[in-house]
Amino acid sequence: MPTITTDDGVRIDYSLEGAADAPVLVLSNSLGTDRAMWDPQMAALRARFRVLRYDTRGHGASGVPAQPYLVDRLGRDVLALLDGCGIARAHFCGLSMGGMTGMWLGREAPARLDRLVLCNTAARIGPPEVWDKRVETVRASGMEAIVPGVIERWFTAPFRAREPAAVARIVAMLRATPPAGYVAACLAIRDMDQRAQLAAIRAPTLVIAGESDLATPAADGRFAAEQIPGARFVALAAAHLSNIEAAAEFTAALLGFLDATA
Repeated sequence: MPTITTDDGVRIDYSLEGAADAPVLVLSNSLGTDRAMWDPQMAALRARFRVLRYDTRGHGASGVPAQPYLVDRLGRDVLALLDGCGIARAHFCGLSMGGMTGMWLGREAPARLDRLVLCNTAARIGPPEVWDKRVETVRASGMEAIVPGVIERWFTAPFRAREPAAVARIVAMLRATPPAGYVAACLAIRDMDQRAQLAAIRAPTLVIAGESDLATPAADGRFAAEQIPGARFVALAAAHLSNIEAAAEFTAALLGFLDATA
């Protein structure tokens, strides 16, 4: 897979699929996953877009940063990717941590965005003590120690019983995430608060939430949609990884918004 190297020396691994003359759509993964989390959407998206997927720093095949960072760094990684691929403007869709990245891009890089989709995310996730405890657990016991609790938050019990293979794929991503990469991302999320800046986003925006999301409750998504001028809000019958648990409904909402002309 192709890579770029950021100005702080981190390798970002990415894939670019679809017709060269199609509009570009960037997909940004959640904490503890990699770009393959978007597989349920790819057949539909490749048919209409040039899809740029990447592994967020510290995740998947991308490099693990040597120094701590803040959420703005994740946004600048996306800009470096766009520059490296020669892409002037793109749609952006991010879930959870990817949505936090999208909030920063919507505010700080409006000239690079067409439409913005923020999924199962929040402008602040606290309290900090929750993140400190998770970091301590991963440092002491590795990724395996947090897998059961994360999966319970990410998928409803009926979905876990009904689709064990889909859940197993995500479990494998969690287990494969480098502990140091996961910890660095947790600390960046712990220190993030973008609530006061949401109103500065001007890109046409869709906020997607999960009605049973315990990690970023639907109320957080509704708050973001109310703060962003003109934003639309959709709640799906799913928990945190709504693009997997409610894949068909998620894809329909995403395409309907990206294909809209107003």
